[in-house]
Amino acid sequence: MKKIFIYIIPALLLLGSSACEKDLDVTPYSEYAPGNVLTTESGIKSLLFSAYAQQQTQQNSRFVINNSEMCTDMAFNSGGAENGQLVEIINFTWDANLGTFQADIWAPNYRCIRDANGVIENIDNVNTTDDNKKLYKAEARVLRAYSYATLYSFFGPVPLRTSTSQPGDLARATDQEMKDFIASEITASIPDLPDPGKEEAFGRFNKGVAYAILAKFYLNTKQWQKSADACQAIMDFNYYSTTQYAFKDLFRVENEGMSNKEMILVLPCKNEVDFGNWFMAGALPAGFKRTDQVPDFIYQSTMSNFATQYRLRTAFVNTMDPADKRRNLICTSYINNAGNTVNILDGDNARSFKYWDNTTIGNNSGNDVPIYRYADILLSRAEALNELSSTPPQECFTLINQIRTRAGLPNLSSTDAPDQKSFREAIFKERGWEFISEGKRREDLIRQGTFISSALARGIPAAQATTDRVLFPIPQSEIQANKLCEQNPGY
Repeated sequence: MKKIFIYIIPALLLLGSSACEKDLDVTPYSEYAPGNVLTTESGIKSLLFSAYAQQQTQQNSRFVINNSEMCTDMAFNSGGAENGQLVEIINFTWDANLGTFQADIWAPNYRCIRDANGVIENIDNVNTTDDNKKLYKAEARVLRAYSYATLYSFFGPVPLRTSTSQPGDLARATDQEMKDFIASEITASIPDLPDPGKEEAFGRFNKGVAYAILAKFYLNTKQWQKSADACQAIMDFNYYSTTQYAFKDLFRVENEGMSNKEMILVLPCKNEVDFGNWFMAGALPAGFKRTDQVPDFIYQSTMSNFATQYRLRTAFVNTMDPADKRRNLICTSYINNAGNTVNILDGDNARSFKYWDNTTIGNNSGNDVPIYRYADILLSRAEALNELSSTPPQECFTLINQIRTRAGLPNLSSTDAPDQKSFREAIFKERGWEFISEGKRREDLIRQGTFISSALARGIPAAQATTDRVLFPIPQSEIQANKLCEQNPGY
């Protein structure tokens, strides 16, 4: 099957119609009305693919990563116009008017929810088979639930918009209502989704994707047994693998798509304007020509090198074993255009080269950004099982050692981590090393209860403010538009 990219195409009155490459081509309609578009299979699929487009193209890859890493002990930034926004994330000085909260998190998720609601409300009137109706409805429900899970992770409970006819003013759901809705929507939809590898096109949701959303949602809300069970359901497919590629090859463009059995859900990118992965353009150090650490990467004159600089914190990089193969994708020295070697490990200046692509055009690299990988599922089950017992069961070590073996590290044993606390610390470190530049560090720190204390240890006093900085503020534009939506405490 081909790798699918879903493009948003403006239409006069259509709420986000979409078209795409061959396998998902649809014809945009000019009116969004149940009497025409939403009674035909092509029309309802157009709206479903629009929901996918919002989910898959939530602005640019750099926001997906940076909003979840610049506020942690992993990442840092300097230079360029983008630093004006990122410095607020770094220093915990954000407020409800910071543009990224609205443009890059809130808006695309609610656009996905809007389109998914349209599919769910109209699917029964569509002229297609019952199996197709079940499939499209299941996809829409999981897309909607995934958007709510994303919003919940950043803002806490939000207004639950489950119908296109609800009024604009809508109060936020309770915490329990949010949790119940997300879990029940996904659980009810799983039977009508295809098994992994059986979906019509790469990027369409399958049972593995749905269970992965559930597994991580349960993990981040500390529903340990449910998370462990969802992870096990994914493992039981015997479809996904962590042994197919060496770590350095896992993120290469040529290894993307349905054939890559580690990627469960990705943010699809290609080296075209508006659809590229922009991360490497910001990660390249000034005057970069090449680095012996990633010798396959060949800088081209057609590539962009942003003034902004996406950097890794020295203290974090230094926690990694020198023998860890994952360090092969971290640039700590390079040859510049003058032929001089520049060392950049110190001063929080090392760079993540996870997404290098020799065919990058301008800012646009073609590397997909992983949202859920099978390694995440194995480590999530290990973490959940450990939290259910005072002593980590043997399976915890079996799971974490699958990841450590690929990284070239020795096995972790019960001697190294004999109790719950020590294994918790071990799994947290492993997750940090494994998921650099994948946007997971903030949620991991929050789950560990160290998000605020870690910031204070870095000398960021604003982290301990009158506001609860574990959550971002509801965007001010939403507060103004929705009179019943209350702001998070302290903002």
